[in-house]
Amino acid sequence: MSVLAVPTDFNDLAYFEDLEAVANAVNQAAPAIDPPAWPEPMIPGTLRTPDFPEDILRGCWGDMARGVSASTQTPPALAIMCTLGVLATLLQRRFEVAPFGDDYTEPLAIWVVSASPSGTRKTAVLNSFMTPIVRWEKLQYDRYRVLIARANAARSTAKKRIEALNQQAAKCKDAAELKAIRVDIECEEMGMPEEVRAPRLFTGDTTAERLQAMLFENAERMAVHSDEPGIFRIMAGSYSSGSQNLDVFLQGHAGSALRIDRAGRMAHVDKPALSFNLMIQPGMMTEVAGSKGFRDSGLLARFMYAVPASNVGKRDVRKHSRIEPSVRDAYEQGVLSLLEGWLCEPGTTPTIKVLPLDRPAFELWIEFAQYIENNHGDDGVFESIRDWTSKLAGAVARIAALLELSDVGLGAQTVTADAMGRAVRLAHVLIPHAQAAFGLLGTDSTDSDALAVLKWVQTNGYEEFTRRDCQKAMEGRFRSVDKLKLALDRLDAMDCIQEHKRHNKGARPTIYYRVNPKLLDPLSTTSSLS
Repeated sequence: MSVLAVPTDFNDLAYFEDLEAVANAVNQAAPAIDPPAWPEPMIPGTLRTPDFPEDILRGCWGDMARGVSASTQTPPALAIMCTLGVLATLLQRRFEVAPFGDDYTEPLAIWVVSASPSGTRKTAVLNSFMTPIVRWEKLQYDRYRVLIARANAARSTAKKRIEALNQQAAKCKDAAELKAIRVDIECEEMGMPEEVRAPRLFTGDTTAERLQAMLFENAERMAVHSDEPGIFRIMAGSYSSGSQNLDVFLQGHAGSALRIDRAGRMAHVDKPALSFNLMIQPGMMTEVAGSKGFRDSGLLARFMYAVPASNVGKRDVRKHSRIEPSVRDAYEQGVLSLLEGWLCEPGTTPTIKVLPLDRPAFELWIEFAQYIENNHGDDGVFESIRDWTSKLAGAVARIAALLELSDVGLGAQTVTADAMGRAVRLAHVLIPHAQAAFGLLGTDSTDSDALAVLKWVQTNGYEEFTRRDCQKAMEGRFRSVDKLKLALDRLDAMDCIQEHKRHNKGARPTIYYRVNPKLLDPLSTTSSLS
């Protein structure tokens, strides 16, 4: 067999030289191919969040949510969260849900917070949903105005009369006369009418102390609807020398008995129900995170979060659509229908109706609860937010009951599989929104580490770097390579960097990372972490 003196193909080249020569020849012969374009990177703490499914709400509630979203050109998440806040306001303390059909019940108070930047028309969304509630409150005030004035006049006269009798008693020296004065004082006290107040459904800004009184005054239920973050500052103690008073908020979510016995103030509330519907700027989430007590107390875990992508820069300014009057009217009628029977006699509270789950609804709920349980343990998918996921199954039961009542009305007897299925679908969407929110809160340690690495990369302008160099430069933060690897994996998953291996002869390969050029481009909107 003759041997060719000159190689004529890759097989001959490999025979005369080696495989490395073949690789070099292939590289020289191959046409230049541009590397694939980098996707848009995500900054740690701002996960890509899915859209809310628009079919979660039915009837007039769904029509109104879609109408508001279209009219304001805002993500469906804002309207859906507002609707849930309204439903909870109307139905809390009147209904509860019993997932197992026994003594374990969940009240229908829910806490929702939507994080959206300034200029995203949060106020317009909130006002659209609150208009009939504001109108109802004003109507009640007009109806009660005469009663309030009459009661206030009688109370004022009685107090003045008691004050005068007390002064007379202080000077009296005759025992029989003193006894008669005391009887008169007692009669005035007993005859003094109770203070009359117009019914209230919600407030926007209140202290913990005033909230305790409002729960007492309004048959043990109250809601906070606001597009300002003031309530968080109040919770953090900004207006009380840094002293936090979270008990009334936490008890209002759980329905735990509230007992206030302080000098000049007494309130006994057996089953308080407090709901939140807040719309704030993402930057305020960082301010919220500054309070360690918020996370440790479980307060942050009680909120359901919506962190939709901003619509700023994507709206069509020529497009103007209004909410159809028929949609607004139907929504207002829906609100009023759920308010039937809301009013109570002074000093009384409504009877609570408990809704069990039908069998198919229970199977959907228990399967979801097990899925959450399986994934929020150590090293689980939800480990970093397990305080939040620990409350998610209960929140799903609450949402399902609200959806059932919005579908069927006050005559609902059970929570059906249809309502539960929609609640579970919503919960699967709420999970990544919560992960994004906790990233904004700075409470996800891996996100915090990833953000620190990204700042190091951008400060030094690195187009690529090795894992070894990164750990050495940040050894104060990353004393173990495992902690660094978690942060680098997070950045890789968010398209900020790409992991590569450089093979070394006779040695282990070097792990290095290429940086998304968009993070180094000063003109890119994603290049700044400020």
